Amino acid sequence: MSTPLAEIPQGLVEVDLHEATAIVQVDDSLYPLPAIYGAAYVLIDRCFVLLDRPAPGRVRITLASKDPAPDPEALRALVGELANELLACAFRHQLAQDNRVLVETVTMQAMAGAMGPPSLADLADFDFTDEALDDPLGIAQSWEEKHGRTLSRPGAPEGEP
Repeated sequence: MSTPLAEIPQGLVEVDLHEATAIVQVDDSLYPLPAIYGAAYVLIDRCFVLLDRPAPGRVRITLASKDPAPDPEALRALVGELANELLACAFRHQLAQDNRVLVETVTMQAMAGAMGPPSLADLADFDFTDEALDDPLGIAQSWEEKHGRTLSRPGAPEGEP
């Protein structure tokens, strides 16, 4: 026996109070499968979660309460929490997809830095004749190049660095 829940559009959720279950159907083009898994995982400490695909492009999420006689408000809270988690997980998934190249680049640079300084063989093979970078504003100058003088050590004779 299906019961409608208040504040939830008809046709999206079926609730069976006798079986203590709520069935939510979602469109997998709105919520990618990793987001659905993440949202379901958040709820597994409070209810049993079953995922299946009743039709192409649709995912059915069945939430079965661990309480044998839950009140309708508890099931409504589970459905509402699932809806919130679906949205949050879909957004995190989209952010991860959008920033994948950045994350991979930073990770590769961190791994390369963790390998330590280059060996003498690496330095012997390196071509130091290439211009390091294009510096049209002259920002990458040393202090000596910019001011035309050398630093001297305290106590050193005049003219000796």
